[in-house]
Amino acid sequence: MRFIGPIKDEYKKRSLQWTISLSFTAIAFISIASMAIAFYTHSINTLRTNTIKQNEQIVDQVSWNLNSYLRNMMSISDTMCYSVIKNRNLTNERINEEMNLLYEANKDNLTSIVCATGDGAIIAASPVSSRKSGVDLKKQEWFQNAFDEIENLHFSVPHVQNIFEDSNYRYYWVVSLSRSVELTFLGNVRNGVLLVDMNYSGIEQMFENVNDGGVGFVYLCDSDGKIIYHPMQKAIYAGLVNENNLAHCHYADGAYSEKFDGQERDVVVKTVGYTGWKIISVTPTSELALDMGQMRNYLLMVAITVLILIVVGNYIISYVVTDPIRKLEDSIAYLEEGVTGQDVMNEDEIFIGGSHEIRHLGRTIKSMIRQMRKLTDEMVKEQKAKRKSELDALQSQINPHFLYNTLDSVVWMIEGERYKDAISMVTALAQLFRISLSKGNNIISIHDEIIHAKNYLNIQKVRYKNKFSATIDIDPAIENCATIKLIVQPLLENAIYYGVEHMDGEGEITLRGYEKDGDVYISVSDNGMGIPEEVRQTLLTDKARSRGKGSGIGLWNVNQRIQIYFKGDYGLIIESELDEGTTVTIHLPKIPIEEYRKEEGKS
Repeated sequence: MRFIGPIKDEYKKRSLQWTISLSFTAIAFISIASMAIAFYTHSINTLRTNTIKQNEQIVDQVSWNLNSYLRNMMSISDTMCYSVIKNRNLTNERINEEMNLLYEANKDNLTSIVCATGDGAIIAASPVSSRKSGVDLKKQEWFQNAFDEIENLHFSVPHVQNIFEDSNYRYYWVVSLSRSVELTFLGNVRNGVLLVDMNYSGIEQMFENVNDGGVGFVYLCDSDGKIIYHPMQKAIYAGLVNENNLAHCHYADGAYSEKFDGQERDVVVKTVGYTGWKIISVTPTSELALDMGQMRNYLLMVAITVLILIVVGNYIISYVVTDPIRKLEDSIAYLEEGVTGQDVMNEDEIFIGGSHEIRHLGRTIKSMIRQMRKLTDEMVKEQKAKRKSELDALQSQINPHFLYNTLDSVVWMIEGERYKDAISMVTALAQLFRISLSKGNNIISIHDEIIHAKNYLNIQKVRYKNKFSATIDIDPAIENCATIKLIVQPLLENAIYYGVEHMDGEGEITLRGYEKDGDVYISVSDNGMGIPEEVRQTLLTDKARSRGKGSGIGLWNVNQRIQIYFKGDYGLIIESELDEGTTVTIHLPKIPIEEYRKEEGKS
């Protein structure tokens, strides 16, 4: 790490020609490396595509073989159902002979054929063997499935044959094919179950053949994800290996890429007809082995040769463009000296020459200097206008007539020996002025702004001898949020002067503060005569400002101050209906006053 500093210093001391050559060489190196990686990646993807196509062919072949195997079993079941059982009166006729013939003809793929009544009693079975004690057929899953859906054929997952005893004490793994059948006794038809137990070794051998050698493996599961065959089935049952069978069973037929247990894999899925089983081919990407050594060496030789040519070419090109760039650099250095000294920036000192790009760069720097001058002048004007607007807004909040009338009311109270009322009014007036000043801060808390509004209302109630009533409802959750000071009082003033002043005690003013959609809203409502629509639409425009008096100038002033301080869709919302009243709503962002003061301190 201690060598990084000197390397950076040395790099800064290098010439522009050396820097251009090195930069172009680095870009060329990155480009060549990217192309090599892209070529290598394309080769891998092509291999993966070919492997997926090969696996699709394998899955199709397995599907065809498995379908043939299952159709053979279904043919046995159909023969027993429609050609034997359906045409027999089982009261005095037997089906054992036909069942034995079917078993003998297919015994390489069968373990047993069983026909049972709905009570679980076995009518016929082949081969004939003693039934295990305590076995209740009605509790077998294949038996229950046959009765739950009597129209369908039902294939089970592999399990041990557990109906009959074996004389050799062997256990046979089977896949059961069961169906509901109609049994005729004494002319009456009742439901029974026909079971064909297929030898699981046939399915196992079928999959072992395709899993011998090659890349990846193929396995079989049912529609619920239960594994019927897997080359690592024992390891999966022992918890040593995991398989994504619960997800694979929901895949539609096709090819997929997935990541399972941290391993990238390509998966091909094929659904087996009649059963809903899924044949799934899985190929881990890590097993796609390909000898890319020769290709890598070839790419390396080409890259080195091209880089040598690029280094030489970069040196020549950089030499050609160095001189005008150096002159431009010198002119910028001269300009920097002028800026840091007493001189004013002069774009005429900028060098323009050399190639089209260098000339364009020189003209751009000239234009930038002009724009900087223009932006600086505009910024100064904007700040002056902003401060003037703020000063005008503050001065317009306290109407001299309001002050004179308030002081007259105080004198009148003192002459009438209403000293407590006079003290309260003077105190309210003092608080009004204290918050108006706010130690020079233009941003205060909503709590202080509401106190100012309350004092203003208290004074006006005394002046107007309670000609109106006022209700204040402020959500405590917003009292600590920031607001521009003296924006509620002009709204109250308009509500009194233009809303309820002439209502003889029936005037109502409501001041509400609440939070909505993450923003703060403060509304002032009155039940006065309302504002005509054509007037309402101009109250927040420059037309209101040009009138210079009335309610419009106050609302326009408040709206402008809000939009100066809070960018975005903030400001006033005016709603009014003739003979119903007016509601003016202040929309502010929700910013805690502490957070605002902290940001102001940083700036």
